[in-house]
Amino acid sequence: MYRHLDNILQLGIKELRSLARDPALMLLIVYAFSLGIVASATSLPETLYRASIAIVDEDRSTVSRRIVDALQPPYFVAPVYIDRTEMDEGMDAGLYTFTLDIPVNFQQDLLAGRSPALQLNVDATQVSQAFTGAGYIQQILSQEISAFAARYRQDAEAGEPVQAVVRTLYNPNLVRVWFGAVNEIVNQITMLSIVLTGAAVIREREHGTIEHLLVMPVTPVEIMLAKVWAMGLVVLLATVLSLQAVVQGWLQVPLQGSMLLFLLAVCLYLFATTSIGIFFGTVTRSMPQLGLLIILTLIPLQILSGGRTPRESMPEVVQNVMVIAPTTHLIELAQGVFFRGAGLDILWPRLLAITLIGGAFFVAALSRLRKSLQ
Repeated sequence: MYRHLDNILQLGIKELRSLARDPALMLLIVYAFSLGIVASATSLPETLYRASIAIVDEDRSTVSRRIVDALQPPYFVAPVYIDRTEMDEGMDAGLYTFTLDIPVNFQQDLLAGRSPALQLNVDATQVSQAFTGAGYIQQILSQEISAFAARYRQDAEAGEPVQAVVRTLYNPNLVRVWFGAVNEIVNQITMLSIVLTGAAVIREREHGTIEHLLVMPVTPVEIMLAKVWAMGLVVLLATVLSLQAVVQGWLQVPLQGSMLLFLLAVCLYLFATTSIGIFFGTVTRSMPQLGLLIILTLIPLQILSGGRTPRESMPEVVQNVMVIAPTTHLIELAQGVFFRGAGLDILWPRLLAITLIGGAFFVAALSRLRKSLQ
């Protein structure tokens, strides 16, 4: 038993040394868990976030101040007061995504029931924010004007027969960066663990060291376990550093639950994804082939596992198929831990599913590795 453990330890150290001498993979690890997460979490937001807006307040009334006060972060940056002559110049220069003109006597005409008009200019070149931003502003204007008019006009006192009180839990301001950062952590763990282990197998073949292993008193199980623990340790350490420095420090994402519970799930998840990487390394013959195969695998995992869209909105057949993907369970576990503060008593079925899936992938990869060595 001691000899087997020593073989696994020494072979794993060899893998770490080989990885340290590969600058391309080292650079990929650093980028993926730093700038890769930041870029993915903050680019092209689906919801409005810190859009620039300028106000031409020609009325200077109570209702105009209510409108301006409602256009606040995180949807908008602090509104800037400008003159009518600066509207077109600011839009042409790209200083403002939205400009709102509140005309003279707006409050007076509103209380008199004359239905005054507001002018909203939108910079449509800011495609990611122009479409949703106009709808946000219209909704805010409608709510504020209706609330103001209801205090002074008798026909608005009746109101709606039922009033819905909405409470937004876990992410009150609907900040997409929170969700995107955690989701991207899972994506990078998946990608790096498969790439590193697959590259380790191909590197053995390209450098001719696979023949050296065949004449040594080591077994395929020892070879595989060495690659699993070595590459898994690298990804695990990168995950811890990224969660602390990038997600919590740089992006200011509040992580609510137990970090140890998530890292335990990551360890079990790495057991599955590193096995997939070894399987791919035995199927392919070169790094370009490995890259193409990983692309074909990662895209369905990212899109269909619930990381980008809720699984409930997918066809039932897709939901049933993706149950066998470990990424599905890790994403749900990460959201449960970091957003809802869920514990082991709630998330143990996810841990069990990841363990069983990882065991199945390990057996399949070990069988393929034995055949390739023969």
